[in-house]
Amino acid sequence: MAQDYLTEAFVRLRQKLKGVSGRILPDPGGVEDVLQDSFVRLWRRQYPIGSEKEAEALLTRTVRNASLNERRRMRTIPLEKEVLDDSPGQESREERERTYDEMHRKIEKTLTETQRFILEEKEYGGRTLEDIAKELKMEPAAVRMQLSRARKTLRETLNNTLKDER
Repeated sequence: MAQDYLTEAFVRLRQKLKGVSGRILPDPGGVEDVLQDSFVRLWRRQYPIGSEKEAEALLTRTVRNASLNERRRMRTIPLEKEVLDDSPGQESREERERTYDEMHRKIEKTLTETQRFILEEKEYGGRTLEDIAKELKMEPAAVRMQLSRARKTLRETLNNTLKDER
């Protein structure tokens, strides 16, 4: 019965769910992927859904969260690429390399060994948080928190560096 509510709600709300995801993701193909993945994930888990209204709420929340996760995944760009990107009108390649080397030294100084490992594996190794968590024998939520703290520390360090240069 719960699967019937889920299926009926998904079919009826498909356009609305596309809109929810489309406001978050720029790629229409990504929107379709998120919709399908969300439906399959809910179908497999077989949540105890008592009405079509519950199914609608669960679908909407799942599609929204999956879209946000996909957007976060899409926007993570390795720091080296950001710093060394050859864009016209910017500083020379040597200056960017010096900036990168300085930032790398600051990473070594300011981040814990675990944070450095997580950041490198996620950003440069392209690994998932779940894989990293298994290797470190940590919960994925703890790995996510360490990654968040590492990024925050790097942003603060970079902002302080830029303030000092002014």
